[in-house]
Amino acid sequence: MSRIASAEKSFLIHLFNYQGEAMAKDTRVTKFSFEFWLHKTIEWGQTSTSESQQDVCLHLPELQEFLLQIYGALKHMNCTSAVQEFPLIGLLLGRLCWNPFVIGYDECQKILMWCLCCLYSGEPQNPVELKANSWIQGSLCHLLSFSGLRNHDTDINNFISTLGFTSADYYSKLIENVVLSLVTELSRNQFNGVNRQQSMSSRVKTISLLCIPLITLPDVMPLLEALLSYHEDRSQEVLHAEFLEAVNKAVLQKKIFLPESAVLQLWLRHLPGLEKAVLQNLEILISTQPSSLEEMACLIKSSLLDQAACHPAVFRTIDEIFKNALLETDGAPEVMTVMQVFTQCFVQAYHKNNKQLKFPLKAYFPNNPHSLVMAFLKHPSDLPATGLHQHLTHIAEMLKAAVEAKCTGYCGDLFENWFLFVHFGEWADIAAEQLLSQVESSDALLWLLAFYYYPGEENRRRTQTMVEARSVCDHLTALFRTPTISVTDLQTAVSSGTKQNKSSSNLVVTHLIISFLLFTPTGYTIAKEFITHFVVAGSEIPEVTGLLTRLANRVGQLGMKYQRTVKLVNDLLLKLKCGF
Repeated sequence: MSRIASAEKSFLIHLFNYQGEAMAKDTRVTKFSFEFWLHKTIEWGQTSTSESQQDVCLHLPELQEFLLQIYGALKHMNCTSAVQEFPLIGLLLGRLCWNPFVIGYDECQKILMWCLCCLYSGEPQNPVELKANSWIQGSLCHLLSFSGLRNHDTDINNFISTLGFTSADYYSKLIENVVLSLVTELSRNQFNGVNRQQSMSSRVKTISLLCIPLITLPDVMPLLEALLSYHEDRSQEVLHAEFLEAVNKAVLQKKIFLPESAVLQLWLRHLPGLEKAVLQNLEILISTQPSSLEEMACLIKSSLLDQAACHPAVFRTIDEIFKNALLETDGAPEVMTVMQVFTQCFVQAYHKNNKQLKFPLKAYFPNNPHSLVMAFLKHPSDLPATGLHQHLTHIAEMLKAAVEAKCTGYCGDLFENWFLFVHFGEWADIAAEQLLSQVESSDALLWLLAFYYYPGEENRRRTQTMVEARSVCDHLTALFRTPTISVTDLQTAVSSGTKQNKSSSNLVVTHLIISFLLFTPTGYTIAKEFITHFVVAGSEIPEVTGLLTRLANRVGQLGMKYQRTVKLVNDLLLKLKCGF
């Protein structure tokens, strides 16, 4: 009960307006009857004698009939016209709202709520409506705020006690009943249709607006889900934008936990909310620097973005944000790593949760050759160790053909194909690993690494990058066959392979060196010393940190044989993040 502010209570009562029409009577309110009941309410409010209370009780059945007549008239009016027709309507309803005998009788409390809701202006047009809204909110708040009445009138609490409830229990049950009634009504109107579609749309929008203060209440969750799943056969959004924004904010702040289906509907209806969710997740993943890809994957999955991305519209929106982030950061390794882990989470969710209504992969990657997408989607663990090199060669050939093609359409879109490659960057890591295990360097795999790091290079420059990478690779392969090596030996091999201190192949060479240090027995012995010196001297902490984080995941997949390497990588990552 303490969680519910009075303002929240007042807004909840507006939802009662949804139920009132069934009981309204279409009879006219005469001037005489209005004056009679106004006189009665004033008379009851001036004294609290037993005679006065008995008079109230004797008149309650007739009063309820009168209130139904009032509601029947008010439901066809706005606030301004109602005040013009009944200048003293506020005085009448206000006094009745504060009479515990009236609001404790049968349906009187509920009918009073309906009447007040009719007077409420969703979009106030003048000072009268503004002032009326404020008064209505206070009156509605009073009708439900039983605990707040203890200092004013104990009769209503005695009434509740007589029913066998505490104030908190009564209020909780009341919310539960209102929510259940509204959920049922929304479902019935959605599936059976309603004649007054425009009126229904207006009601749904108003309900969504009035739910905003109540969003974090657990009892209101079914209503939020029903609203988010409510659709009409029209292009215009029926839910209020402020409601969608408030729900999205509560979801992102972990104040509410909606089912995955409800979150998906939220983001499909509210693109700004989806964009905020992606940007917030991206910022958290980059700023907190998770210690492993597994930790990063857990953060992504907890955001539900990977599940929501099973809908192509959501996936393409997220993809566009990643694309812009890559362009704005000039391909920052942190962004590339987050993007790759997100893609892995999405692929898992796609295969696991999208079995009944599986969208074709073309819907997610419309700008890329389907055969290339399928090749990237192949998981390395599904291939024999001897088949990895062949599969990588096949990827390189298809990717090169797509990039170098002169035809129109997606074939010639270099950036789109590189962007696809970044999604599945694990294949670049495996390519470097394979290059060091081959007797002779593969042109296809060298091209793959060069394209991954330098997609915009011209053919001549890319050729130079490949030549330098091949030379370094050959020197590393020779060191692999040496029983013992030193840091100096490795430095000499790298210097011999590159002609310039700041080589055009710098990132490719770095990748090859780190792979050599982690995946070869001779490299392992000098890994900590070399990486420490290499990073400090070259100021390439982000690149090396990103590589180590990704390769730690790769090493972990290779089994117990590399457990010492996993520990080494974790130690190095800890030192890198602490600045040595």
